[in-house]
Amino acid sequence: MAGNGPPPSGKRSRERDQKRDAAKVAAVVADDLLRGPELPASVDGWPTRTRQWWDTWRRSAQASTFTATDWDFLLDTAMIHAAFSEGAVALAGELRLRVAKFGATPEDRARLRMAIVPPKPPAEPPAPGVEDEVGARRERLKARTSG
Repeated sequence: MAGNGPPPSGKRSRERDQKRDAAKVAAVVADDLLRGPELPASVDGWPTRTRQWWDTWRRSAQASTFTATDWDFLLDTAMIHAAFSEGAVALAGELRLRVAKFGATPEDRARLRMAIVPPKPPAEPPAPGVEDEVGARRERLKARTSG
């Protein structure tokens, strides 16, 4: 089965279209947290490649947006991935279409209007001497007002 055509281009002909389209992009943070369920143990012998693939999806930025039904659909896709990993190459097209729905490639994410952004760096703690100065100033003020 054919794909969905070319991905949306990054440039529009009119500036107002560009601004409107930029506002529609959903940003998801790549925080590398492990989300979602483990692969079910009821399935005997998940291929190693499928277990790696599943953990990649669990750590993906997109996983932060997945609902229970998304995980169910992805589990069905994992079964297809397992069969594909064991040589059922006829399933390649179905596998490609299913992972595209989750934004597997940059092209898929462009089509879904999804952008993956790096996490914000943690706030820097104040310089070592600053807190000491504030504390000392506070103590001086307390001494003046109480004395």
